[in-house]
Amino acid sequence: MADEAPLGHVIERDGKQFRTFTEGKATILVPHEAEVDGDATKEQQVFYNPIQQYNRDLSTLVVKVYGEILMEKRMESFNAKNSKQGKKRKRDGIEQGNEAATPQHADHPEKGKMENGHVYKPAFKILDALSASGLRAVRYALELPFVTSVTANDLSASAAESIKLNADHNGVADKVTVTNDDALAVMYRSIASDLSKRDKRGNASKSHKFDVIDLDPYGTAAPFFDAAIQSVRDDGGLLVITCTDSAVWAGHSYCEKTYSLYGGVPVKGMHSHEVALRLILNAVASSGARYGIAIEPMLSLSIDFYTKVFIKVTRSPSAVKFLGAKTMLVYSCDQGCGSWETQPILKSRPFANKKGNGSFYKHTMAQGPSSDRLCQYCGFKMHVSGPMFGGRIHNQDFIHRMLDEIPKISPEVYGTLSRVEGMLRTALEEYIPGPDLPTDVDPKDAEAAVVDPTPFFFIPGKVASTLSCSTPTDDMFRGALLHLGYQVGRSHCRPGSIKTDAPWSTIWWVLTEWIKQKSPVKVSKFKESMPGWKILYGAGIVGREDEKSNLKGNAEPEDTDTKMEGTETQQRQQQQPKDKEVSEKTGTEGKVEEQKELPSEESLRKTLVFDDALIKLGRQKGTRYMRYQVNPHKYWGPMTRAKG
Repeated sequence: MADEAPLGHVIERDGKQFRTFTEGKATILVPHEAEVDGDATKEQQVFYNPIQQYNRDLSTLVVKVYGEILMEKRMESFNAKNSKQGKKRKRDGIEQGNEAATPQHADHPEKGKMENGHVYKPAFKILDALSASGLRAVRYALELPFVTSVTANDLSASAAESIKLNADHNGVADKVTVTNDDALAVMYRSIASDLSKRDKRGNASKSHKFDVIDLDPYGTAAPFFDAAIQSVRDDGGLLVITCTDSAVWAGHSYCEKTYSLYGGVPVKGMHSHEVALRLILNAVASSGARYGIAIEPMLSLSIDFYTKVFIKVTRSPSAVKFLGAKTMLVYSCDQGCGSWETQPILKSRPFANKKGNGSFYKHTMAQGPSSDRLCQYCGFKMHVSGPMFGGRIHNQDFIHRMLDEIPKISPEVYGTLSRVEGMLRTALEEYIPGPDLPTDVDPKDAEAAVVDPTPFFFIPGKVASTLSCSTPTDDMFRGALLHLGYQVGRSHCRPGSIKTDAPWSTIWWVLTEWIKQKSPVKVSKFKESMPGWKILYGAGIVGREDEKSNLKGNAEPEDTDTKMEGTETQQRQQQQPKDKEVSEKTGTEGKVEEQKELPSEESLRKTLVFDDALIKLGRQKGTRYMRYQVNPHKYWGPMTRAKG
């Protein structure tokens, strides 16, 4: 489905002619002289890009759902405080109802006012920091009933005039405040205003902070992170950040630029777009940590030619302490087989307290490196990327709340609704459960310590090309991993992607077994200089008849099956705790306790057959959705930057 906006008619305002474009509930006016040779699409990108409707639909829906959750919590807090105040007044002999409950501090608008039993609507302020035509700001004002004010800012004077015109045309001039300034100046000015206004305890005011800050520039949003993290409310405010500099974070060509902007090195490989999300999240988290502010990614998406993250912001010095353990380096075999290993910067582990009635988290140095200089699978050089965010990049409960909202809203307002739903459901499938949280520690600390056990995905076609074999279908590959006892999902970043908690040793074993059973390869074309050689040699597919094929070149030939079995056993001991459970529960006489044990991977490998039953096992059930968008028309893309 193309993201096209309905083309309206020509109208006249103040002696000038404009063509209307409608998106959602908003209608913006585009100067009629922008047409060239009767084609309004040739130059209208200066004022309106229909390809970005999905971007705006998603932003509006997320802010709608998040804002409703935030307002519910604030109203509950206000009602609870008001109830306590009422009881106190009653105890003090003050007749309830003779005195209106007013907020004690002007910087807490969510407390509202009480009059005749009614609660005034709490304030909810949005900053659209780089507003351009003002379409997004107008949609926020029109479509979100709880919003009390939207500040629409742009550095371009002509853009500011366009915003005023569009706000007036849509009847929201009373809600939309237009500023013509640098976005940094707007945000730092709000910070300075609050710092100069403190309460009796010395706490800075929050009256000038924003509940939502939307950053959507041409290119990177990195220069705005520090100002945004300070000027958004730190009691649950939301940052909406879009970065369109995919040339920087989607590959290795500009790694020095990526580091200078986001403080990390990107990855060259199939999972580079998820790496980009984690680099951006780490840059925001690092900016906030300086001020004792922690972040929680609510939704993080790689879309078309840009990334979009929605981040909850909370002041929590205790949660900030876990950032080091949720930050990781990545060792990538980007020129060989494509495998990777992660390396945490710090380690956060629970230790028993002195009283013996619970545990607390202790933050220590991490041991490293997690990878050798050469890839253990193909022998090629490993490269270092990061640091980047290693925690969860989505909030499952929030995505479910958004999906619950979709049936209630109109497809006429949200023109890309089917794609929104498809991407949200795909994001849900990325979740692979990790270890159970400890129960003897503070639950907030336990949540803060969670890292993502499966930070990246792989593409079956890419890994199969390393071995020059045909590619098993996605369902076949997923079924094989499920058969071996692992969990599988997919990524929203790439079609045909697989997320799994299976180690790379298992992924390569599945492929070599596929070669043995279904897809023989031409052994003669493989050379020791190829990344697939070592993997195939370890599986006994190449090199059996040539004593010189020993990879290290200075060791005597070994029995391949014995050598590989020992290697795999060692890897499983390191990466598969469930296989160790059997030995841990074995008594001194070698007898296993009567507790039912899961079959080991060795035994499951013996029963793996690539057939229709395996495809059925791997086939994901449920309604089909439009998970991945195709290019809607020719020359599709971000278009050019607007010129003032």
